[in-house]
Amino acid sequence: MASFTAADVKALREATGAGMLDCKKALQDANGSVAEAEKILKEKGLAAMAKRSDRATGEGRIVIKQEGNKIAMVEVTCETDFVANNADFGATADKAAEITLAAGTDEITAEHKAIIDTIAIKFRENMAVRRSAFVEVGANAVAGTYVHSDKKTGAIVVVEGSTSDEVKAFAKDCCLHLAAFTPTYITKDEVPQSYIDEQKEIFTAQMNADEKMASKPQNVKDGILNGKINKLLAENCFVDQPFVKDDKVTVAKKLEEVGKAAGAKLSFGKIVLFVLGK
Repeated sequence: MASFTAADVKALREATGAGMLDCKKALQDANGSVAEAEKILKEKGLAAMAKRSDRATGEGRIVIKQEGNKIAMVEVTCETDFVANNADFGATADKAAEITLAAGTDEITAEHKAIIDTIAIKFRENMAVRRSAFVEVGANAVAGTYVHSDKKTGAIVVVEGSTSDEVKAFAKDCCLHLAAFTPTYITKDEVPQSYIDEQKEIFTAQMNADEKMASKPQNVKDGILNGKINKLLAENCFVDQPFVKDDKVTVAKKLEEVGKAAGAKLSFGKIVLFVLGK
């Protein structure tokens, strides 16, 4: 019969998060070896997690880490808000961001997967590092970062052309703007033509269904259609939206104003927005 102590069971339980009976059984199967028992429990846990891989992961958190001019942001998902708010899950999400920061790439690595597998076994939930972003801020540029209090929205905005305090504040405000309005695109140039064509068809059908509108001359209807499309794009493109702290001007216009005040020509560098599950 395998020889092990209550302290061995306790240590194994703390290391794996498995139940006491599962720990005892694993130690018996491992002839008392804690290391081998941990391996057995991990293999069983991973097998169980594979069966859960199709379960929805609508909860989780966004984490941002920064060291000097390097910034990392990750989205780590799980199944329940109970786990999302757990300190161990939070520590794992922090570790995932640190891995991205060290790797210097957007790629989700084997190291990310390894730390997720460990905690997924403990909580018995489907989990993943869903997205990862790495940003390196160049010379004569600043970055703003923001994670909302519920940890479900995060943003990074790089502004190039100056490192003044005014520009730093603006970059931060742009992050707040992104979190508040969650635009689909940065500029109109990014909008797929297929999306514009689809919206034109919808607006045209709506106008033709209105007898008063349908009777208008074609050039009038074309003008109304273009106006609707331009309004839609302005609502969904970051630089064309009314700025969150001054809705009398667009984000692009505010960029120009801040640059003028700083005595510099500003432009946006890398912009990243993560919204949990989207």
